Amino acid sequence: MKRIAPFLIAALIFVLSSRGSAQFRDDFDGPSLRLDPAAKKGWTFFTGDGSAVMDFRQGEGFASILVDATKDQRNIWWALIKRDVSSALDLSPLAGPGYELRIEARIRVSHAPRRVNLHLNTQKTSDFHSHLMEFDIPDTVGWHTISMTTRDFEAEPGDIVNGQMALMDWGPGKYCVDVDYFKVDVVNVATAGPDQGVQVPYHPPIPDSGTFAHKVPVAQDSMIDRQYPEMNFNDWVAEEAGEPAVLLTVSGTQVVILRWDLGAFVGMKAAGSGLLELTTYSVERPAAEIKDFGQVRLVEILGGDPEWQQAEVTLTSLCQGKPLDDVLNGQMIIDSEISPIPSSRTLITVSQPVLQRLFDGKTLGLAIRPLGAIAASFYALENDGGKHAVRLLFNVKE
Repeated sequence: MKRIAPFLIAALIFVLSSRGSAQFRDDFDGPSLRLDPAAKKGWTFFTGDGSAVMDFRQGEGFASILVDATKDQRNIWWALIKRDVSSALDLSPLAGPGYELRIEARIRVSHAPRRVNLHLNTQKTSDFHSHLMEFDIPDTVGWHTISMTTRDFEAEPGDIVNGQMALMDWGPGKYCVDVDYFKVDVVNVATAGPDQGVQVPYHPPIPDSGTFAHKVPVAQDSMIDRQYPEMNFNDWVAEEAGEPAVLLTVSGTQVVILRWDLGAFVGMKAAGSGLLELTTYSVERPAAEIKDFGQVRLVEILGGDPEWQQAEVTLTSLCQGKPLDDVLNGQMIIDSEISPIPSSRTLITVSQPVLQRLFDGKTLGLAIRPLGAIAASFYALENDGGKHAVRLLFNVKE
């Protein structure tokens, strides 16, 4: 009689015993939230990088993550909840093909659009960006179910498996995420069904720009300056070979604003992420590599004047009486290094949900803000008949 591989026996036992139910699940319906600084018998929570503080509290049938980031003016904070889920899991099936971990939560948020991330790791994990997925949450009006299934997750009986959910860089305000339930399963990928929620891969690789069918130059580009809110800076120039080069500069007080005419794409669906293409004029930043410093942040313009004109726009006219942090999304789309070589291109990922909001008119444009000390200038639309204009590269579903 042939011997049956141990992992096949474990997988059969798992299928017969689990009946598709969650191995770990917290519905947050008790009288109090179970907490444990070691995350073994309850939840732990903490912040990092910036100056935000947080709390994790029991509500009426849900738990609430509360973050106060009002003292974190650089907006570089993160806040997470974490739980060791190992004792509730049978990890044996992961030794065989076709089985993975799935982490899932049902949440609602105080501010939108915003992203959260789900993450699974073990005591052996060294790459904490693996088995991590961000999710775009588009509104504050309802509950959203999000889930991520791992790929080639390495864990075996006796390992510590941690389930985490985190908020990152939502802005310099006060925020709340309610959690209706949180669960982790061992699943058969073939029968588990698709993941839920709008997934946004964390810092995906930059694709070849030639793979995009649509390359749309910016229709309006300009700058606003927090130090000079009543001034228009569309004539920001530098001398280049005796001729003025019209520039877009992002620095400590200067923010680049960009708007496209995407009327031809109304009603269409964005196919995957796209790219923002910039052409460098000059970059000045510290020579030393410092975390969260000397980069730029790409953000959505969510409010203010939707029809601003580059020759007239000022910080005051753009914002229409609202604070700049309400006009621009407090959470960046992505942070990016800028190519320092003159006339070279920088390609910055624009996620699929952001592209879709641009198509739908919910996002009014894009802005580029500084992250730490940097002075970076790019060629504006006016140069050489738009030869080096900022472009938006994307594909649409047929």
